[in-house]
Amino acid sequence: MKTFRQILVGITLAAILLSACAPAATPVPPSPTAASTQTAVAPTTAAQPEGCLGSAETALVDLNCRKITIAVENAYPPFNYISVQTGEPGGWDYDVWREICTLLHCTPVFVEAAWDGLIQAVSLGQYDVAADGITITEERKQMVDFSDGYLQIQQRLLVRKGENRFDSLETFVANQSLILGTQIATTNYETATKYLPETRIKGFEQFPFAVQALLSGDVDAVIMDEVIGLGYVGENADQLELIGPPISSDELGFAFPKGSDLVGPVNQAIAALKANGTLEKYNLKYFGPDFKQP
Repeated sequence: MKTFRQILVGITLAAILLSACAPAATPVPPSPTAASTQTAVAPTTAAQPEGCLGSAETALVDLNCRKITIAVENAYPPFNYISVQTGEPGGWDYDVWREICTLLHCTPVFVEAAWDGLIQAVSLGQYDVAADGITITEERKQMVDFSDGYLQIQQRLLVRKGENRFDSLETFVANQSLILGTQIATTNYETATKYLPETRIKGFEQFPFAVQALLSGDVDAVIMDEVIGLGYVGENADQLELIGPPISSDELGFAFPKGSDLVGPVNQAIAALKANGTLEKYNLKYFGPDFKQP
């Protein structure tokens, strides 16, 4: 993703996007591996418990109001974000985890954490679970346990409206002058390195910064998950569009410390939310064409 179209409009949109994001993540290392090898850092912001949800009588599994610390970036809409209008956090992760705790009679405690080092932090037990739209990979499975997949996503190219120099990743790769943007330490970055030398990849700490760079012309395209790109297109339909066929298809899941006793109950809750249509409702709300970046 990137910055803005023209200078004055660019400055305005930059201010909006930056203010919508959480504080900048910890500086990232140059390695584009799926999980950072840095020592995990303390969370940026710790939220207060929202209160115990659900009841023992109706719980699929009664966790007896247990507090569940849920790591989110608060800069990865539509999964999680801080609203410019209200200053309050929100997104798919917040709504779905409230539903999960309602089914499991537990207390969600959302904790803001930088993406860099998040998988490692979970593996060390700093959080009970990480949300944040994490792709399930074999490499990450060596460090953490995953829930069942809750969403199948595809990677796409986000470009400026009217782009005519390329129409797919293949034609992008063929043009040696083009630069691709994405977020460091993500599967999107890993995909980029399969097609391009790192000299043609520009990494950003958070996706909003990559989108700012795109809009300002600092990069020529951004590779990202389609469900994320749709939100940016919805908010900037006159400036941005997704092009080309899907580049890869991946499954998202929640990450837990190895051996966590929460995996089984959360899987039961995910299955129930799929069966009763609740998950579909939130998927349409946040990943549908009407979602606008907050």
